Amino acid sequence: MDSPSNATMPCGFLLQGFSEFPRLRPLLFLLLLTVHLATLSGNLLILVAVASVPSRPPMLLFLCQLSAIELCYTLVVVPRSLADLTVVAQGQGSPISFLGCAFQMQMFVALGGAECFLLAAMAYDRYVAICHPLRYAAVVTPGLCARLALSCGLGGLAVSVGLTVAVFHLPFCGSHLLVHFFCDITALLHLACTRSYADELPLLGACLVLLLLPSTLILASYGAIAAALRRLRCPRGRRKAASTCASHLAVTFLHYGCATFMYVRPKSSYSPRLDRTLALVYTNVTPLLYPLIYSLRNREITAAIHRVMWRCGSGSV
Repeated sequence: MDSPSNATMPCGFLLQGFSEFPRLRPLLFLLLLTVHLATLSGNLLILVAVASVPSRPPMLLFLCQLSAIELCYTLVVVPRSLADLTVVAQGQGSPISFLGCAFQMQMFVALGGAECFLLAAMAYDRYVAICHPLRYAAVVTPGLCARLALSCGLGGLAVSVGLTVAVFHLPFCGSHLLVHFFCDITALLHLACTRSYADELPLLGACLVLLLLPSTLILASYGAIAAALRRLRCPRGRRKAASTCASHLAVTFLHYGCATFMYVRPKSSYSPRLDRTLALVYTNVTPLLYPLIYSLRNREITAAIHRVMWRCGSGSV
């Protein structure tokens, strides 16, 4: 292990990506490009569909923000990864500057954090809609939606700035090769010279704020929803109310399950290549699944998408 005295402040890093698999890279490029284009198309379609709805209920506004986050989320990571798959030679890495790496990590955390808070806001929306339906219009107003959306973005940004400053103040020594395709937190912590538990405190604090706090609010909201559904005497009404939560629950479990598995672990258990593979799924597959889940389960968004596609089809004739 290098001693802290040998630590240096790097001028940049090398992203290894998948340069050690030259035969796999063309296939991986085509696969990632296909998924990336489908993700962009799906989220853009939802944004256009929501914009075409004359009277947009709060849940559609939250869904619009979620699609915008996913759109930016994938643009932070995937385009550079695709470029690196075409230009990086075997066994070499793609250079990225110190500030560029810090910016990429900060944006990745900010968008992921904003999504964590947004899922909590969406759970609150479902709580008011099911537990207090007569007061819903008076409580969940456009002004409240705007404040919640702004708070989600600012909350994710604040945590990301603090975490980025803490991680990039760590001493780095030896090789500056990141066994990853983007500047992920776990890959950077793996390069840090020190191995004390104090190095993990910023990541632990970020996990507490971004994962534990919103998940607690989500559990509290759905606990109240479950209690309200048990009091309903009509089975049909109970099923209808529960179905309105299905999409949000599916996205919540997917998002928090992946994030918890990737980041809520001690640094000693990190495996760079395993983390890289998990991140490949997390940054490419889950942003593709979210619009599919909501478009299949939400009647309003499904109808809006059909209207948009019908207009596009009519215009092309």
